Amino acid sequence: MKQRSYSRKRYTMPDFIEKALVKNQLVEAYNGRPPYQQNDYIGWITRAKRQETQQKRLNQMLDELKRGDTYMNMSWKPKLR
Repeated sequence: MKQRSYSRKRYTMPDFIEKALVKNQLVEAYNGRPPYQQNDYIGWITRAKRQETQQKRLNQMLDELKRGDTYMNMSWKPKLR
């Protein structure tokens, strides 16, 4: 049986998101998330057409990173290392 290959678009980090992470001292929290979550957050924020929506989504990401137990409004537990 042939195995399916799913490829997802990889998003690059925009300056405004990087600046917000640095300003809020959340770079380490962001880097501690799995790559799929990092990519999902960037794609979700940047796909918004309106500036207000981008800012709302950015604020949600920052809040979730601060709390550390949520990903896209879903409960999330980091794997212990």
